[in-house]
Amino acid sequence: MIGLADLSLEWLGFPLQKAQKDLQQFERELTENAAEYQRKKAAEILEFHLRNNSYYRAIFEKSRATDFQNAPVLTKTDFQQPLANRLSAGFTTKNVYVNKTSGSSGEPFIFAKDKYCHALTWAYIKQQFGAHGIDFNRDLQARFYGIPLEGLPKLKEEVKDSLMHRRRFPVFDLSDKVLETYLARFQKSAFAYLNGYTSSLLLFAKFLAKKGVVLKDVCSTLKAVFTTSEMLFESDRQFMERAFGVPIVNEYGASELDLIAFENPSGVWKINQATLLVEILNERNEVLPYGEAGKIVITALYNRAHPFIRYDIGDNGILDFDQQTQTLFLKQLTGRTNDIAVLPSGKTTPGLTFYYVTKSIIQDQAKVKEFVIKQTNTNSFTIEYVASEPLSETEKAEIVAANERYLESGLHFTFEQKTALERSRSGKLKQFSVAF
Repeated sequence: MIGLADLSLEWLGFPLQKAQKDLQQFERELTENAAEYQRKKAAEILEFHLRNNSYYRAIFEKSRATDFQNAPVLTKTDFQQPLANRLSAGFTTKNVYVNKTSGSSGEPFIFAKDKYCHALTWAYIKQQFGAHGIDFNRDLQARFYGIPLEGLPKLKEEVKDSLMHRRRFPVFDLSDKVLETYLARFQKSAFAYLNGYTSSLLLFAKFLAKKGVVLKDVCSTLKAVFTTSEMLFESDRQFMERAFGVPIVNEYGASELDLIAFENPSGVWKINQATLLVEILNERNEVLPYGEAGKIVITALYNRAHPFIRYDIGDNGILDFDQQTQTLFLKQLTGRTNDIAVLPSGKTTPGLTFYYVTKSIIQDQAKVKEFVIKQTNTNSFTIEYVASEPLSETEKAEIVAANERYLESGLHFTFEQKTALERSRSGKLKQFSVAF
């Protein structure tokens, strides 16, 4: 029997049942020959947009490309023009799914998916969550996300939450007083899973640990916690699993595309090969072999409304392949392309390196709830943190020494204690940023 969550999508014109059946066929083709399936679908979507999308055709012809292998790599700036200019023939803003990226990269834009493509996205999401025992039509979700504060945008999110069995836990104020009310909701409702930004869920886990509460003990229906949108460090995973009392499952996705990688029950960050083609490229846009780090470039294999062909999502990562299980997986997500720190010596390093090194010192200080690092000059960094009491001079010195030991000497750090950290409009927390 089809549930309300599925029906709501069908009523809105998204052919979910067809997408679910088609997805099963795609999976069979992938099992038979994944490389051939992806080569064929990539060629088909390229051909479609060359015939039906004048915007993309102009970019392709200007690059003098001849096929998919040398097709131009698109970036977010390529899409910062009116959506109507970017839609394929036969599609308008009235007959597609329209949304906006979160803007966490600093380059937000409006995008579109045709309704079949968006239905495929939901079919794949349902499949992946289902592998962990989650049924969107039945199970209640505790959703730790942001939400528009007023007007029609807020109303739309509230309606979607109701239809999708979601209860919203806004992340803009995560003070102990607010988290106390969140805990009370778990004591009264049969939540099956939590889904939200890593930093927000980690903050809730720290609150639970401070109270000596394991969430599963007060909400016995809990099955899993799903983290998204921000880095999940292994030490944080282990901490959250103790605080929540259930497995932590990490996902990596993009609203304009689909789920990109999702942890399966075996703990492998499996790449979505059914609806996406994921490549790792170097600075010359050459495909790198498995095991080497580079920029993540993605092709949406079924979006006919809007061309996401060899689209540089702005992240860096490493792909690998398990011969035994024949699984392509994301071995490592190394941070955003625009979060690279350039040091006085000329050395470049992922900004999250600073965060990770600092975290190795701070995580033993229970008084620090969360922190971010901002590079304010080539050799200057500011650490903003929320804590029950200020860091001591000794603790600050340990943090500086650790960063200099792992990176280079001569770096200058300032520390600013805050009552709350600045989050994006969507509620995400950016652990490292370049602010000059």
